[in-house]
Amino acid sequence: MGKGYETHQARVMALQGLGKDLARRAKSKCELTGAAGVSLRPYEVPPVADEPDIERTLLISEACHEVLEHPKRLKGREWQCLAEVVWSEMPAMQVVAWRMLNHLAKSEDWAREVVEEVFLDEAVEEWANSEEL
Repeated sequence: MGKGYETHQARVMALQGLGKDLARRAKSKCELTGAAGVSLRPYEVPPVADEPDIERTLLISEACHEVLEHPKRLKGREWQCLAEVVWSEMPAMQVVAWRMLNHLAKSEDWAREVVEEVFLDEAVEEWANSEEL
């Protein structure tokens, strides 16, 4: 097997090692939407660190993961929960919400208004702007 595969498998195992702590922190709910009783998976907020870091990883639903992987599917008022998430005390949640809101702001007035009102810590804003959705 190739070195890339082995590296990937090692990263997957390291992420799985964060699973219990992520579930405890998230109370087994999606950290973006608050959805309970849905399939959840870890999401490393880009740019990804060399080693998985719980402070840079969220536990999110399959639906959220799908949208983050395919931003063109991110539309509509169903994402208004982000207006609260962006004010979270957790920087990783702020970063993802900020990126999603900026994407939504291109077509949604409510998202544009939220983006105009949000204030992020300088380090969080730098992280949020380091990559686009």
